[in-house]
Amino acid sequence: MVACKSCRLMRLYPQPEPARLRLYYPERYWHVPSGDAVSELTELYRRLVLYDHVWFVERARRDSGETGPVLDVGCGGGLLLRMLHERGLRVLGLDFALSAASAAWRHNAVPAICGTLSQAPLPDASCSVVTMFHVLEHLYDPRAYLDTAHRLLKPGGRLVVQVPNASCWQFLLLGEMWNGLDIPRHLFDFRSRDLEILLESCGFEVVRRKYFSLRDNPAGLVSSLWPGLDPMARLLRGVPEGPTLRLLKNLTYFALTMLATPFTLIEAACRAGSTVMVEARKRA
Repeated sequence: MVACKSCRLMRLYPQPEPARLRLYYPERYWHVPSGDAVSELTELYRRLVLYDHVWFVERARRDSGETGPVLDVGCGGGLLLRMLHERGLRVLGLDFALSAASAAWRHNAVPAICGTLSQAPLPDASCSVVTMFHVLEHLYDPRAYLDTAHRLLKPGGRLVVQVPNASCWQFLLLGEMWNGLDIPRHLFDFRSRDLEILLESCGFEVVRRKYFSLRDNPAGLVSSLWPGLDPMARLLRGVPEGPTLRLLKNLTYFALTMLATPFTLIEAACRAGSTVMVEARKRA
């Protein structure tokens, strides 16, 4: 990790080639219920912890005053879009993985496009909200995605972005153990101020900030301290485990996230949460 001498933005150096970087992503990084008890419990938990994302996007949609669809970039299996659609919003997903877009269609019944945002087949000024949850830190050129989002948004449109917050207490306390670094998958590590500077330079004005995510902050602390329990890490590494062991690990992980929640709420109240979620208004 290196930091710019002038602006202090941190990034991975050297950045791995795309072909090598793909090796660090599991073939299926989203959850689709398979019908067994463990899978159904996992889906119930995922819906529970996604509600603060849903409420944040709903408010951004109301703030926009626009009627276009909500475009979720990096939609994965489409659960967030399904929850938004259940609350009456028009939605559309985009993911670079064909299997992810297919899962969004098949399992969550929401429309999704396979591709990159820069080449999305969408007309200018067509979306009321564009969301990017944990996307920018994975990109070689984050500015290109933000420029495209600016073009796709209607005049009153809103951009919702969430990234790990490199100015959080967890990074201060845990250093290289902090899972928000996620080397080599995270190519940039934004502090809250870094993100705002980038958004402003791309024609946006930040109007709202949130430093707590029920889905990400407690789980991130647990994953930093006990990475062997992290469901995503287990999936990525292909850890062999039967249904009973998987259920035991998932329950242990869930219990630890509940214990970690008070600390993550305190750091978020001090504007030092391990993630930062922003709503930004499109400037003319």
